[in-house]
Amino acid sequence: MKIMTIGDTATSWGPVSRVLHWVAAALILVLVAHGYWMTDFAPRGSHVPHYMWHASVGYALLALMFVWLFWRLGNTSPRLPAGPAWERVAVVAGHSVLYAMVFAAAFTGWALAGTARKPLDSMFGLLRLPPIVNAAPDPERALHATLGTWHSIAAWTLVALVALHVAVAVWHWVVRKDDVVQRMIHSATQ
Repeated sequence: MKIMTIGDTATSWGPVSRVLHWVAAALILVLVAHGYWMTDFAPRGSHVPHYMWHASVGYALLALMFVWLFWRLGNTSPRLPAGPAWERVAVVAGHSVLYAMVFAAAFTGWALAGTARKPLDSMFGLLRLPPIVNAAPDPERALHATLGTWHSIAAWTLVALVALHVAVAVWHWVVRKDDVVQRMIHSATQ
């Protein structure tokens, strides 16, 4: 009899890791698409509700990333497929930089939210978050512009890293024909 485990195993990611991965991926996609749309195409005068929603989703992603980080620290990871040592280093480095950039985009967004003319300090109206930057001493909005630039750089860097992550996954699936992609899709069983 096969028993499903919620934790990760040496051969597969468990359902918790898979859900966290795919929900984070969906939130990142939504945030990037919505962020691009709301800053470049949203009708004039409709920005505030979009910024509030975007901030709420960003706070939710940040919370999810902390849960995922603690989950990863408390669980084993599936063994890497056979390959040269540089690939193992690249996997660890790649995931570390990807996670760091999610946090960079989230924290620069949170800082940017503190410089908005209307506070963006709520997660869907359910939870208030303290600003990590207060715009009160910045009447000329220079800090807002700087943080906006850094948030945009972090977001577009994240897009590039996600594209690379997807490309490597496709390479494992199509070229290497190993189980790297399948173990993020299929249930872990023992």
